[in-house]
Amino acid sequence: MKEKIRIFLGTDLLEKYLLGTTTLEESMQVERYIAMYPEVRKTYDELQANLETFAKLHSLKTPEGLKAKILNRIKAQNTGRRKFQRYAIAASITAFLFAGSSYFFWNQNQNLQDENVIVNNKIRNLEEDMKEQLEDVRNQFIVLNNPQTKKYTVNGNKKAKELKAVAYINPVKKLSYINVRSLPNLPDNQCYQMWAEVNGEMVNLGVIKNVDDKDRLRPLPYAENAVGYITIEPQGGNDTPTVQNIVANISY
Repeated sequence: MKEKIRIFLGTDLLEKYLLGTTTLEESMQVERYIAMYPEVRKTYDELQANLETFAKLHSLKTPEGLKAKILNRIKAQNTGRRKFQRYAIAASITAFLFAGSSYFFWNQNQNLQDENVIVNNKIRNLEEDMKEQLEDVRNQFIVLNNPQTKKYTVNGNKKAKELKAVAYINPVKKLSYINVRSLPNLPDNQCYQMWAEVNGEMVNLGVIKNVDDKDRLRPLPYAENAVGYITIEPQGGNDTPTVQNIVANISY
């Protein structure tokens, strides 16, 4: 394989092109390489197939009923605005008799504006959530398909022999994920919790609730020589890790 093709495939341009995040110049470069080099075309086709499979496995459902609620709220706003317009015309004709009614209509308009802000904020928050989730899916896709990603098998100690996990670390893209495949059962008053020691600071990564979704990747904060831990904590989690209850170490 030519050196320039090897260098090109070592970048994430193909992944970014598939996800629609390349610049115009980058898109032109990718399309040129796909057209000129069979090796690039083959890799592109494989990534495209992997992305379709990955997207199906990690498809995100819109919260049930949210679309209907937003549409009903918008419909209600439009109805309210039409009523307000009719009220305003009537008020202008009879203003000399009902001067005080102007405040009522002003208040109605303010309420409609407030409701509009609420609906717009909900839509904006939903868009932000979707954007963050798409970015996370993109990062997972890069980690799983980039040849520079390192894979580490994580096993539990004597306290949790059945614990199995796989860590994926990409030092070039500075991305880290872990896939917890198996966890031993615990009493109802205990839970598993993940931690990461990054630059001397302990970061709480939250409680591992279950492993029903064995394909789920959990993000790890990336740092050189970082260390991750899985501990047994009281139900609901702890603010600091219980050192004597460490059941797995993750060095990355």
